Amino acid sequence: MTQDTQPSLAVAVLGAGIIGAAVARNLARKGFAARVWNRTPQKAQPLAADGAVVCADAADAARGADLIITVLKDGPAVLAAMRAAAGGLKAGATWLQLSTVGAPATAELAAWAAAHGLAFYDAPLLGTRQPAEAGQLVMLASGPRQGREPAQAVFDAIGRRTLWVSERAGDASGLKLALNSWALALTHGAAESLALARGLGLDPALVLDAVAGGPLDSPYLQAKGKAMLAGDYTASFTVDNAAKDAELILAAAAEAGVAMDCAAAGLRRFQRAMDAGHGDKDMAASFLV
Repeated sequence: MTQDTQPSLAVAVLGAGIIGAAVARNLARKGFAARVWNRTPQKAQPLAADGAVVCADAADAARGADLIITVLKDGPAVLAAMRAAAGGLKAGATWLQLSTVGAPATAELAAWAAAHGLAFYDAPLLGTRQPAEAGQLVMLASGPRQGREPAQAVFDAIGRRTLWVSERAGDASGLKLALNSWALALTHGAAESLALARGLGLDPALVLDAVAGGPLDSPYLQAKGKAMLAGDYTASFTVDNAAKDAELILAAAAEAGVAMDCAAAGLRRFQRAMDAGHGDKDMAASFLV
């Protein structure tokens, strides 16, 4: 798919949260005919300035679209949006399901797509607010090999790399949960290391300084650690969403017969953060509990 042909692709983005808004904005800026719907309409309104058409209902957004993109919190939210969009769906359209919903929900969504004549791609994304806004997401995708070109054109517009996992829906979602398990573990590890240093009467910034440039260092550790120490919990990925993903990870692990002690402990930590009123803050708020 070349840059010259991209404007002919009509794309409907269902969901204009932190990631969905960035996806819609990048598609509109790169020449796609982007239509956007969000359950809370005012969240989508700023996208009009970037060239996206903001629609009052999901069916209007989907009407005539070559590609439907769902970027919502969980499986029930995705299914509800697609049911609302059903009246506007174009026969043979491609559905790119970018939300992290887990294996059972992915199977349900794939079945719904088949029943409505849609080509379904399980394509959860790897990245949070900053890479989404910069068009630097990593796309994890699984789905039929034939007909991938329109999907790849979208992925190229919103991401820096696409990893095609398999042709089977659900495999990309499984990989996403494995990767999220690592990201959540890094977040909790940073929070607990800094908290322990502080509890021992040390400047917790020394932790970040000690590992800087060495094998224990990472850009993620430095970014999250500095945010924790600065008390900056501007949401890139919220505690609420992190807890949802931790639950999906544990459910997948139970199905696979894999013990996930760290994930279980991490979920309890996120639950404490939510109980303390930090659910809408960035998951770095693990440091607060």
